[in-house]
Amino acid sequence: MCKMAKSQIICVVDDEPAIRETLENVLSDEGHPVMSCRDSEDFYAKLEKQTPALVLLDIWLPGTDGMAILSQLRETHPDIPVIMMSGHAGIDAAVNAIKLGAVDFLEKPLRLEILLNKISIVLSNKPPKKIKDLASDTLLEVAKIINPIIPSGALQLQDSKRPQRTLKGNVVLNGKGLLTGRNTGVILSPLDPNSGIVFQTLDDTSLPAHITNIENFSQSVAKQSFSANSTVLARDNRLVRTVEHLMAALHMAGITNVLAKVDEEIPNIDGSAKDFSELIKEAGILDQNESAKDAVVLEPIQVGRKKLDEKHLYVEPYEGFEVKMRVDYDAPIGEQKLTFNSEKDSFNSDIAPARSFNTFENIDMAQKKGTVGSGYLDSHIIIHEGKVINTDLRYPDEFVRHKILDLIGDLYLLGYPLRGRVVANMTSHGYNQALVQKLHVALIT
Repeated sequence: MCKMAKSQIICVVDDEPAIRETLENVLSDEGHPVMSCRDSEDFYAKLEKQTPALVLLDIWLPGTDGMAILSQLRETHPDIPVIMMSGHAGIDAAVNAIKLGAVDFLEKPLRLEILLNKISIVLSNKPPKKIKDLASDTLLEVAKIINPIIPSGALQLQDSKRPQRTLKGNVVLNGKGLLTGRNTGVILSPLDPNSGIVFQTLDDTSLPAHITNIENFSQSVAKQSFSANSTVLARDNRLVRTVEHLMAALHMAGITNVLAKVDEEIPNIDGSAKDFSELIKEAGILDQNESAKDAVVLEPIQVGRKKLDEKHLYVEPYEGFEVKMRVDYDAPIGEQKLTFNSEKDSFNSDIAPARSFNTFENIDMAQKKGTVGSGYLDSHIIIHEGKVINTDLRYPDEFVRHKILDLIGDLYLLGYPLRGRVVANMTSHGYNQALVQKLHVALIT
């Protein structure tokens, strides 16, 4: 694509004369002719005579506001890029503006060096830098996982010193589904010893939370389903979606037996496991008269190759349960490393509150395809143009913490707590499930 000439007109739409004057002077000094407008009526009148190369559009305008102008422009002039500006709107407005088609959002007072840089990027037709491979493991990657032979006796069931556990009573949690966007809920109820974690649909189809009941990951990716970005149970054409956060909370609470009644999808709430941990606390934990068993790692088991620049995931012998996770993505994430030890660290305070994350571009594309619902915008840290646009982070390294959360939940699909150390590099649900499948094979052979 040809680079736009620097002399193309930039339109400034703002009801504050001082801001219009400042931008006119700054942009003119940079060699950009400026078309200045005080409101929507002024803008539309000038738009009939001159098509600008870029519009700097304030949200709060007298009469028709900036969001309405943006929406109309996307229909009438879809090729004109728009940068929204506001000194009063919050993060929600920024997300909505980008969803409507704005290329960026700037808060007032404007930092002119940032503004000029963004203008330069837009007018040069330089594509925005996207976070690489953020959403999930791809089908191609999972297909290429190197699976060495599982050593004989690599994993064994052993009695633990802990009793099996269930809940003292029934508890209910309501919220919006991540994938469907519908209001949904889950009812947790006690179960007898040796029952396991069992999900049940409204038509009474039971889906034990086990790797053998996982929706085929390859099929999820092939049909462009966002199920590949979560863990989905499937049996007899019935699905229970996004179980991983609840599974992580049950895992770390030592709950071995529980019934989870649900209408197709577990409520995602804020994209973390915090509410599930609080729900378990509300119900109370009941020790049962049967001892729990651990899946004890005696020999290393891995998926992928142990190279820093390649995805890999493996378990090794360790007296306890420990997860070491590394991620390395583009800004604003960068390289993050964290070790979680179930005996030394607190799951409820260190891991459970960490939220899901994705790029705005990935979410927007999935919504346009109809593969996710509106729950994504409410329950994700959303990244756009190298920054988080919809929330404040709960931890500086919240991203790697959430990866650990997902892994802890997926590991519990083995059906038993794992005694060993888990080391992960840049992996998501595809690799998690591949490892648990190998662990399952190791247990039954």
